[in-house]
Amino acid sequence: MAEEAGARREEAPEETIEDDDGYVEYVPVKKRRLLEQQKLLQRKGQNSSLVEDGRGAAESKPSLLVKASQLKKDQPEISATEQLVRQEKDMIDRLSERKTLMSVRELAKGITYTNPMQTDWRPPSHVRHMSEAECDEIRKQWHILVEGEEIPPPIKNFKDMRFPDPILRKLKEKSITRPTPIQVQGLPVILSGRDMIGIAFTGSGKTLVFVLPLIMLALQEEQSSSLGGGEGPFGLVVCPSRELARQTFDVVQEFTNVLREKNYPELRSMLCIGGIDMRSQLEVVKKGVHIVVATPGRLKDMLAKKKMNLDRCKYLTLDEADRLIDLGFEEDIREVFDHFKAQRQTLLFSATMPKKIQNFAKSALVKPVVVNVGRAGAANLDVIQEVEYVKQEAKIVYLLECLQKTPPPVLIFCENKSDVDDIHEYLLVKGVGAVAIHGGKDQEEREYAIASFKQGKKDVLVATDIASKGLDFPDIQHVINYDMPAEIENYVHRIGRTGRCGKTGIATSFINKNQSETILLDLKHLLKEARQRIPPVLATLDDPMDNVEEVARASGVKGCAYCGGLGHRIGECPKLEHQKSQAIAGTRRDYFGSGGYGGEI
Repeated sequence: MAEEAGARREEAPEETIEDDDGYVEYVPVKKRRLLEQQKLLQRKGQNSSLVEDGRGAAESKPSLLVKASQLKKDQPEISATEQLVRQEKDMIDRLSERKTLMSVRELAKGITYTNPMQTDWRPPSHVRHMSEAECDEIRKQWHILVEGEEIPPPIKNFKDMRFPDPILRKLKEKSITRPTPIQVQGLPVILSGRDMIGIAFTGSGKTLVFVLPLIMLALQEEQSSSLGGGEGPFGLVVCPSRELARQTFDVVQEFTNVLREKNYPELRSMLCIGGIDMRSQLEVVKKGVHIVVATPGRLKDMLAKKKMNLDRCKYLTLDEADRLIDLGFEEDIREVFDHFKAQRQTLLFSATMPKKIQNFAKSALVKPVVVNVGRAGAANLDVIQEVEYVKQEAKIVYLLECLQKTPPPVLIFCENKSDVDDIHEYLLVKGVGAVAIHGGKDQEEREYAIASFKQGKKDVLVATDIASKGLDFPDIQHVINYDMPAEIENYVHRIGRTGRCGKTGIATSFINKNQSETILLDLKHLLKEARQRIPPVLATLDDPMDNVEEVARASGVKGCAYCGGLGHRIGECPKLEHQKSQAIAGTRRDYFGSGGYGGEI
């Protein structure tokens, strides 16, 4: 019997034996795998024979891998230049679309505004009837570049802009007899109620471009429906630093005071910045405030505490907009946007506005007009730029020599607060009348330093980049960069403190081996663009941009689209890398005991 059962097993090895009682013989895993392989091989053999016979063509399908390789072969070959252009465009699009600069309420409810704000302002008939060719001729003459739909015509004098007589007289008093290029196109755009991105070199009169229309709007609103106690403002200006906010506030008050003197309705303005007792600011709000000039922190605080509201606000200006976003005020601005109850006219201004900021900002604007005088991020051509190689240990001694180049006042920029204090102390020991300003000083000290320097009581101001953005020192003849900044944008803003309003100035920058090659290449290209002398130490640098001129032509972006530097492309941008590393560090804060319940380190 045993022999017969063994013979039966040998005859049918592939079949499992089942008794009448339901018993199934166990087949080892190894043997099962071999059986499966044999079955697969048999099927493959059948399929191949069918294909050879012409009968299995319909049953055999190519794999996804074969399809993918076939698609690649069919695609036209892309040149290295085109590939790089596409990569850069994808990077810019990703950065621009990361978040839209809109309020949470508008995003949540899907609120979008399609038509610009309407105003009662109308230019004279001869301006309205200008042909497109005539407008383009004026823009070409004044080197104005514009983008957008239905752009209002440029106006070459203040009288045709229909400002009240007291304002025109005040402008004349300040020796402002004709508008600058940014004012020629910018003022008609804003007076028409259009959203705008304004880009022009420092000292070109950007402040008046948004202050004068703001005063006109407040005047019109007050005349039609006067403000009650606790109401307002009609217009809001947000600045990145207290000093810039103070300067803008002073300009607003200058013009509102002359209107009041000539029996126009009183326009109350408020300076909303940190370092000042909030009670004095609340006193103005209680009476009803027409215009507010603010820094993001204090403004957000007052709105959150319901000390002020933006229910009637129709006008928002972000001055030095790129700086506001770079300094991390993006979320604060978004929170401010949440307090608007209706559509507002939004304006963004800066001297350096790279493409990524423009794309990002357009999400908050309605049919915006971009007004650009010169390349965004270009240096002021009225400044003579001198670059000198000075060893680190010799800089402070050489500084005294540099001060002899021109008569005072002179502005010295440093990267660190400690360097500002050291240089300030050194200059005082050497008998130089100097003051210093940086973020570590209290508001009273900062205001005293700026005021005494502007009034000519002190000859030298030593500062960090806090004094580089937007501050107007009309008589400065010389700016010294004791340290080169980490970003070329800051260099452009720094040297723009001189050579203002058509005057010429000198900018001296100390460089040495401490600077990164990227910033030196950016500086080299900036000097080349402004037709300035390039020192041998920069001329001998290996320049990777020589090989990517074709990419710049194909993409339409000269240099880096992220920071505006001309010495590198966006793929090698140190600022972008730094911000990415900061973002990564921010996500890891909790792991190191910071940002959680344990408090800050």
